[in-house]
Amino acid sequence: QVQLVESGGGLVQAGGSLRLSCTVARSVFNINLMGWYRQALNKQRELVATITSGKTTNYGDSVKGRFTISRNNANNTVWLQMNSLKPEDTAVYYCNAPAFGHNYWGQGTQVTVSS
Repeated sequence: QVQLVESGGGLVQAGGSLRLSCTVARSVFNINLMGWYRQALNKQRELVATITSGKTTNYGDSVKGRFTISRNNANNTVWLQMNSLKPEDTAVYYCNAPAFGHNYWGQGTQVTVSS
């Protein structure tokens, strides 16, 4: 069982910044791929960013140049630095980690960007 613990969401004005974090609870192994997805009201869940243990990153088109994903391999922690936030970034953000044939998700953290 892989438990993902997220933190860092909240309310911010447009143009502001937030930093999300996600840690694998009781981690005793390295997870290669970790990432963030988001789901806005009445929309499908979409890719925000992913990062491998080798620090290869991938970003959704709507966040390129504004968001940065990073990680600490020693404790399977991943961060999402979100800058220049826009109202359309408002969503529940989920940490994700495929491992052992399963796709694990965090509980989600709400990010609300006011105009």
